[in-house]
Amino acid sequence: MARPTSLLKRLLLGRPFRSDRLQHTLLPKRIALPIFASDALSSVAYAPNEILLTLSIAGAAAYVYSPWVALAVVVVMLTVVASYRQNVHAYPSGGGDYEVATVNLGSKSGLAVGSALLVDYVLTVAVSISSGVENLGAAIPLIGRHEVVTAVVLIALLAAVNLRGLRESGFMFAIPTYLFMLAMLGLIGWGVVRIFVLGEDLKAPSADLTILPEHGLQVGASFAFAFLLVRAFSSGCAALTGVEAISNGVPAFKPPKSRNAATTLLMLGLLSIIMLVSIIALSLKTGLQYVENPAEQIVDVAPNYVQPTVIAQLASTIFDHFPVGFYLVIAVTALILVLAANTAFNGFPVLGSILAQDRYLPRQLHTRGDRLAFSNGILLLAVFAAILVVAFQAETTRLIQLYIVGVFVSFTLSQIGMLRHWNRLLRTERDQATRRRMKRSRVINGFGAVLTGFVLILVLLTKFTHGAWISIAAMAVIYAVMVGIRKHYDTVARELVPSEERPVLPARNHAIVLVSKLHLPTMRALAYAKATRPDTLTALTVNVDVADTRAIQAEWERRGINTPLTVVDSPYREISRPIIDYVKSLRRASPRDVVTVYIPEYVVGRWWEHILHNQSALRIKGRLLYEPGVMVTSVPWQLASTNSTDLDRLDRDLVRSPARGPRAGEDA
Repeated sequence: MARPTSLLKRLLLGRPFRSDRLQHTLLPKRIALPIFASDALSSVAYAPNEILLTLSIAGAAAYVYSPWVALAVVVVMLTVVASYRQNVHAYPSGGGDYEVATVNLGSKSGLAVGSALLVDYVLTVAVSISSGVENLGAAIPLIGRHEVVTAVVLIALLAAVNLRGLRESGFMFAIPTYLFMLAMLGLIGWGVVRIFVLGEDLKAPSADLTILPEHGLQVGASFAFAFLLVRAFSSGCAALTGVEAISNGVPAFKPPKSRNAATTLLMLGLLSIIMLVSIIALSLKTGLQYVENPAEQIVDVAPNYVQPTVIAQLASTIFDHFPVGFYLVIAVTALILVLAANTAFNGFPVLGSILAQDRYLPRQLHTRGDRLAFSNGILLLAVFAAILVVAFQAETTRLIQLYIVGVFVSFTLSQIGMLRHWNRLLRTERDQATRRRMKRSRVINGFGAVLTGFVLILVLLTKFTHGAWISIAAMAVIYAVMVGIRKHYDTVARELVPSEERPVLPARNHAIVLVSKLHLPTMRALAYAKATRPDTLTALTVNVDVADTRAIQAEWERRGINTPLTVVDSPYREISRPIIDYVKSLRRASPRDVVTVYIPEYVVGRWWEHILHNQSALRIKGRLLYEPGVMVTSVPWQLASTNSTDLDRLDRDLVRSPARGPRAGEDA
């Protein structure tokens, strides 16, 4: 009978997949779009919030500039989409920005991109989940009062779904993502019809509020207001997050991989632009207001006033005679924001696997789980995102200040790397048609490098003191950790390289059998040690209790065991230290000799029995492993409780356990 934990695992994750099923997990465009584009599409739910919220610092009059800010964001988005379409064709292996930067700019630039993307993926989960809970709280007050707990639970559920495998999670997320698209396009379409076709004068719930500027800031040609516009633009650039996920996920597409990925990227860009521009336009036409500090900026507002999000206000205004429409928009918006984190759950594990394969992260991140997903990466992402949500109390406005720094670092370095890629190819390419295509791609990537680099500078200038420094510090820490991990693996690899000299055989082999009592495990260990035919064989016991030691000696003599029994004293009742000292003395006497220590161990069948047995053996074994020239051999003795163990189940678990062999040129 299977253990309860195994049954629960199968219930949550499903049956394991064979390795040859990997091809069947590849995604068509209709499934890849909701998986990889949900993050960028969902950003229309909070990017308009951030634009209007930032402009409100200068008062309600500043909202007139929101279309121009949105237009600037659209220009950047079009540029990034066009640039990444070149990336997926040039580098279809799935390394994305990390591979582009590493190949063309060197390992240091690649690590900078890798650390930036890892931070950004964690923030994607934290921001998306927090924003989704915030929107859901607008319709369900109970959730609004327990945002942190709700967010952590949703992160756990997303992790569980992704552990079931990429294709299966894609089918689960496809319907909600398409529902969100239909709901948003329906909201926009019906709003346009009511305002521009039917001529209705729609007013948002916040349209009649009186908004005061903060710190006396006024709309005008001052430097402070110009800086505010730049800050609003940098906040609106949150709409670009998630675009890079497709370039990292090209291997997950069905063939032709590059073309399908490029098409999906184009659809993602067009949908995001339409939604962002339309929401900003409708917000302006309905007089919608969204402020940074409601208690101080809104005149005569109630102390417990809760500010609805931009999407919530538009839905309540446009569907004022159709409440079902309002709740549908709120529900699918909250759902897509939660599911948007799925983009990171697909990008982070793949990137972690690539970095682990290059020995910059622990090798466990390169291992696929039962369902052919990178399970360790999924779990690691969930843990870090949950920590971030708890630390920032699931407040989207605070979290978003940390956002987009990492993604624009990767954007910029990736585009600079693509410039060097095209320059290198153009030096050897002679076909004129191919050269024209390469030059066109170089112009696109060059413009993308300049524009994203400029945006990165603006983001750093406007968001550094608001929390962006935390992201930069996290990138620096991750960068240093990855460098340290690579140095460790390189050091181990160098130490394990066989020398050209012929190995020197040990002069002699001294065998030691540890004796605590004269029982069946000890007799088996003695018999096995004799069978190996060592040069010398000694049974060793530690004198902790005089009576027990004399009993062992008496029994030894009574049985006529011809192996000498050595007794070492332990005045302070230690067991491990006298054994270690004895072994060291043999090594000092003849350094060319080896010492083999045989340790009798019980094999138990129940989990709680492990606590009651073998603790001393584990401590001794663990200490002896650090002694050069000392071999440790466990001699097992199966207790009766092992008869109830389901060995077939253990065999199945062993077969299903994910494992990988060493890569070429890598130490095992």
